Amino acid sequence: MASDEWPAAQAVTQHPISVADLFRSVSERLQLNWIAGHAGGDKLLTSDTIQKPTLALIGHLTFVHPNRVQVLGCAEMDYLRNLSRGDSDQAIANLFSAEIAAVVIANGESVPETMIEHAERSSTPLFTSPDPGPQLMRLLSHLMAQALAPSTMLYGVFLEVSGLGVLITGSPSAGKSELALELITRGHRLIADDAVDVYAVSPDTLEGRCPTLLMDFMEVRGLGVLNVRRLFGETAVKQKKNLKLMLHLTPADELGYKWQEVDRLNMAASSRNILGVEIPEVRIPVAVGRNLAVLVEVAVRNHILKLRGFDSVEEFTERQRAAIAADGQ
Repeated sequence: MASDEWPAAQAVTQHPISVADLFRSVSERLQLNWIAGHAGGDKLLTSDTIQKPTLALIGHLTFVHPNRVQVLGCAEMDYLRNLSRGDSDQAIANLFSAEIAAVVIANGESVPETMIEHAERSSTPLFTSPDPGPQLMRLLSHLMAQALAPSTMLYGVFLEVSGLGVLITGSPSAGKSELALELITRGHRLIADDAVDVYAVSPDTLEGRCPTLLMDFMEVRGLGVLNVRRLFGETAVKQKKNLKLMLHLTPADELGYKWQEVDRLNMAASSRNILGVEIPEVRIPVAVGRNLAVLVEVAVRNHILKLRGFDSVEEFTERQRAAIAADGQ
């Protein structure tokens, strides 16, 4: 790979999770109680869509998608209670015959014994929660979307600079880790060194997470592997952050004649598409005597101003137009 090229991202990875994994990650937040169907804990969830199985209870099974979580609230439980014993048993049998991933009873509703029997017989996890149905569905859908988000791996140093998630990339000899170390000493925070897992947690949001193996550590040439948390304290590291800006370090002497072609007005005129999300990218020429830490901080501050609707280039250009117009009068 040429030293002034962006590093290629690895292939996109999907993350189906089991019902048991979902329960472990959200049970405390949603106050879930697993009351039946423990044998189905290894069922895989491939969608973050949560359904209310009202139509399934009256026999319309084509509207129930397999491998999804079904939430029964007050309306569904009232419907079952108002049926005769035989009709209620049939409605519950219809629901558990649809190869669903799990059933959650909301609002702290009492669970019919027939439902527990069908859950055990079909190995379908059955949970209860005291949370209201709409709130439970909203939170569960959000948590599942995060857990199932597609991801890729990017290479570089990921930091929180002035509250913004910034990925610094470049060739192995560009000095990324040394730059990151200086930024950490200036009060910014390390998230991941060398590699970062990037997840598309929403259509327009990427979340960068530190791989478990690399958490708290960074490698600096000449110093070896350092534990940033132990060296600089708890506030010097962070586990995850939304990716908002990419900075690429390019040695100026490797640019050759292209050094004269660097856009001197707009340093962030392009973007990079990652998992369908456009991330602004800035190419910073590296040369002897340039204070890269200051340049990174200013690049981040300038990007924050742009997010707030202020663009220095546009303001300068407008001032030029006004001056030219005044001279022509």
